[in-house]
Amino acid sequence: MDPATTLVSRDEFALVIIDIQERLAAAMERRDEVVRTVSRLARTAAMLDAPLIVTRQYPQGLGPTVPELETVLGALTDEGARISGVDKTAFCCAAEIDFTKALRATGRRQVVLVGMETHICVTQTALALAAEGYDVHVVADACCSRETASHEVALDRLRQGVCVTTSESVMYEAVGRAGTDEFRRLLAIVKE
Repeated sequence: MDPATTLVSRDEFALVIIDIQERLAAAMERRDEVVRTVSRLARTAAMLDAPLIVTRQYPQGLGPTVPELETVLGALTDEGARISGVDKTAFCCAAEIDFTKALRATGRRQVVLVGMETHICVTQTALALAAEGYDVHVVADACCSRETASHEVALDRLRQGVCVTTSESVMYEAVGRAGTDEFRRLLAIVKE
């Protein structure tokens, strides 16, 4: 399967939010934009009953998930969203047993990846999951690195084996059609 030709499927995708933590996010140029975009994706995933996995890299050193995203995730949990949290020390999420268990438990074979940093944890996770046969989509506008060049080179590298896409592409592919209540809810999310 050519990853560039696959669409995000509402019934098959899980959203993985990688390491959007206070101390790490503080070093990112596009911090606010990425956090807003990831929040929109999380709300869309929850609306479609897609599972979410949120990772934190060595939280003792890098701190908790940024407060504004934590607020969104808390509200989604209160509404019944399926959200799993995984603390890790490996850069590649797939190298952590708790992550692989959480992903397997979703029953999903399509993974939408977002987070920090594109050239480290996101890339290593994307390539490892693709090697395991997952259909991987990396959301370019929902990822970042400390340096723009690192982000761009990572996206170029990823295009060789996974789908590099945008947040609105993911959201509209997952919703699938206009004229529905979900579509109206999606429009409200996109316009915020």
